Amino acid sequence: MAFEEKRAWALAVIAIAGYAVYVVLVLNGAAGRPLAEAPYVGALVWTILFGIVAGIVSGIWFGIAARNDGLQADERDREIGRFGDHIGQSFIAIGGVSAMALAIVEAPYFWIANVLYLCFVLSAVLGSAAKIAFYRRGMP
Repeated sequence: MAFEEKRAWALAVIAIAGYAVYVVLVLNGAAGRPLAEAPYVGALVWTILFGIVAGIVSGIWFGIAARNDGLQADERDREIGRFGDHIGQSFIAIGGVSAMALAIVEAPYFWIANVLYLCFVLSAVLGSAAKIAFYRRGMP
């Protein structure tokens, strides 16, 4: 398995796990209150920071392993990375437009922050899934 494919798997798992932890923390914090009144900022910040650190650590880990195995990135890896990133970035645009629409209708900050976070997670997962598919099935 290529270094970049391993990273794609790791980033998808990290994104899904981090968001799942965030959702559980927010739902537990709501404790019968309306969801928009639940304390979410601490959970949001800590799960995002955890995701960033876990992504960096996994990249370092797989980089060291690739160096020892002689598995350096080639032109195919760069193309797959570029296409996967382009596919994943669609959710960043969707998140930005959705957050702007929520701000226009003066939705609570909770919903604006959550739609942005969800779209960042979907972007990471979709981009990783595209990279994994390109590695498994080849480029179109």
